Amino acid sequence: MKVAVVGYPNVGKSSLINRLTGTREAVVHERPGITRDRKELDCEWNGRRFTLIDTGGMDFEDEDPLAGSIRDQARAGLADAQVAVLVVDARAGVRPGDQEMADLLRRAPLPTIVAANKCDSVTELPLAADFHRLGLGEPLAVSAAQGLGSGDLLDRIVELLPAGDREPEDDTVRLAVIGRPNVGKSSLVNRFLGEERVIVSDVAGTTRDAIDMPLLIGDRKLILVDTAGMRRQSKVADSVEYYTALRSQRAAERADVALVVCDAADGVTSQDLRIAELAMKAGCATAIVLNKWDMQERGEDSTAVGVDLEHERGRVAGKLRLRPRVLTASAKTGRHVARLLTEAIALGDRMAGRIPTPELNRFLSEAVQARQPPIGTRRGSSGHRLKLIYMAQIGERPPRFAIQVNSRTRVTRDYAYFIENRLRARYALDGVPLIIDFVERGQRGGARAA
Repeated sequence: MKVAVVGYPNVGKSSLINRLTGTREAVVHERPGITRDRKELDCEWNGRRFTLIDTGGMDFEDEDPLAGSIRDQARAGLADAQVAVLVVDARAGVRPGDQEMADLLRRAPLPTIVAANKCDSVTELPLAADFHRLGLGEPLAVSAAQGLGSGDLLDRIVELLPAGDREPEDDTVRLAVIGRPNVGKSSLVNRFLGEERVIVSDVAGTTRDAIDMPLLIGDRKLILVDTAGMRRQSKVADSVEYYTALRSQRAAERADVALVVCDAADGVTSQDLRIAELAMKAGCATAIVLNKWDMQERGEDSTAVGVDLEHERGRVAGKLRLRPRVLTASAKTGRHVARLLTEAIALGDRMAGRIPTPELNRFLSEAVQARQPPIGTRRGSSGHRLKLIYMAQIGERPPRFAIQVNSRTRVTRDYAYFIENRLRARYALDGVPLIIDFVERGQRGGARAA
């Protein structure tokens, strides 16, 4: 899937692409004409992967041969795309070049989004309304500099992408190593790679893009989405926690599986739990790692390094709905490090796996026998009992299930959680985000759990 980003020179196309992809791959400069050849960058949003095509500014009045080549490259990008984004300068208003671009796009057989860039504050949002006259639908106010409106733009792109036409997925697992500063992320990554590698920020005080590093475990491919370069720059806890969470969230958004690394001496702290929640909300299968377990000599007993391991596992299960596993390891000695990679591959496989429908319906029957569904007490339920009729898996990455019921109004939160927890226990889905839709018989929509 490809999305062509086009527009007049110097409207901020490359800056917007950097914002949407979370990278600095597209070259940005205040002088127009910097981007010449089209450049393709990968992007992901809400589980949809697509490619953004960065094109040079199209000036139809410029007779320079180079300008003509830039226009040809932009047209080639449009011909190769399924969606177009026309970037305009909201502060400058509609210019002749915008009108010419709009004329070209109206004739193109692909949906187009108008992104009114440089709306850097709420007071500038009304500037986008001027671009209604381009005849390309509702313009979106965005700010490549501030990030305002970027989520709405990505939502619109995903809505317009053709459904069910994704590139085939391979079995590569993208693994993010995230966590608080000084818990041993760098050492753990070095152990995974089998070599010493110092990862630092290129420029102090700036957000550097995470580095992807391929790793082969047997015949399985992993890509380490490394965030180990973050260093504590201040003793101000709030600042440290903010930037840790920001970097962890960005890494998790690009990964299939996240290992949340904690310091075994501290146990699983409140900040560790917050980072794990960020990973799970981003759609990552998650496991928690108590690193520096080499400080104890007696194995995984309940008094190791002053931390009660079973207590920590119970606390995590009580605090985090996805109930991620709590594992121990030592990056220093290498103890249990291979097990972490095995667990990451298993979590990735569970994210992409499918459970046969007959097996799911046997599970559903056993769950109903173990705990009878509730009797409806809401208005219109007439006191009848909830019936769970049929269950099937309808999606993966993350796993999604549909349960046909006689009435959605009789589905209680407690019973939905009961079904979810039984499903996790039966199919080893602890730490894996999943969705359960309760669909009323004869209807297409449904209530959702998880």
